[in-house]
Amino acid sequence: MIITAEKEKSLVIEILTRLGLSEEDAGIVAEATLDADLKGFTSHGIGRFPQYIHGIKTGNIKTEGSLEIEKETEAIALINGNSLFGQVIAYKAMKLAIEKAKKVGIAAVGTHNSNHFGVTGFYSDLAIRSDVIGVVSANTEPAIAPLGSNKPLIGTNPIAIGIPAHDTYIAVDMATSATARGKLLEAKRKGEKIPENMALDKDGNPTTDPVKALEGSILPFGAHKGYALAFMIELMTGPLVNAAFGTCVTGTASHGENCTKGDLFIAIDPSKFVDIDKFKDETEEFVTEVRESGNTFVPGDLEVQRIADHEKNGLAIDAKLYDQLKEICDSLDININDYLSK
Repeated sequence: MIITAEKEKSLVIEILTRLGLSEEDAGIVAEATLDADLKGFTSHGIGRFPQYIHGIKTGNIKTEGSLEIEKETEAIALINGNSLFGQVIAYKAMKLAIEKAKKVGIAAVGTHNSNHFGVTGFYSDLAIRSDVIGVVSANTEPAIAPLGSNKPLIGTNPIAIGIPAHDTYIAVDMATSATARGKLLEAKRKGEKIPENMALDKDGNPTTDPVKALEGSILPFGAHKGYALAFMIELMTGPLVNAAFGTCVTGTASHGENCTKGDLFIAIDPSKFVDIDKFKDETEEFVTEVRESGNTFVPGDLEVQRIADHEKNGLAIDAKLYDQLKEICDSLDININDYLSK
């Protein structure tokens, strides 16, 4: 089945407002959910939605309340999200970082007591739209085993960087593991295998079974390089922002547990370093140089292509996800078929 971008956004808002979220907050969650699906990160889009609904039902995601700024300077803030939707907390944290960067040049906002927030790049994109460089990272439940160990101790710990330019979308959004945990969850839901050289089972043996991979560990990308980067992000989004780290991180993928992860949002205003138009001119100059070097691409090109395709052709809903969404909609007296086409 297919759902259009407009219909997906409407469906998410309808579900969330019936569950008690304000129109504003529901709109933020819907935008972030749709952004993931349009970019092709379906494991973090509406496919993750059943987890959020379960979080609301168990009380681990609050639909009412407000975040709390616990510490603040001109360039830094520490936010307690009070268990609100991760997308709402992250959106407001990035907006605050941008606002501060516009005043002082560079700013960092950390959050804790939050929830899963979708794709990291949605928030670095907010910076791009304000002519600001955005750097966003987060930790997750343990998934990566340190090199030489079989015990998962480090999260998939994504990082996203967005660079403002004149016309080119320049952005990277990636897990520090060989694949995001959400991809394993999605493969499990669909009954599909995962590619080789991505994960190990609980005994440390290579596996293409997503169930065994979820019980075991995901390999870091680039061997020691991905491991080292994941390790550093664990500390910058754990102890630095008053959040959990290592085996104490819960609730980013598992159901029924309070989410204890942390996030870090950094904004850099190029205009405080150089003229913003000069920065963009030289950025585009480098983009041109790269494109003319051969059959290559610029980080962000793939997402631009996927967005165009999905806006034209719609987004696929697999049978298992349809059943999950139908169950949610039925409980709220919503006819999901009003939003879908075959």
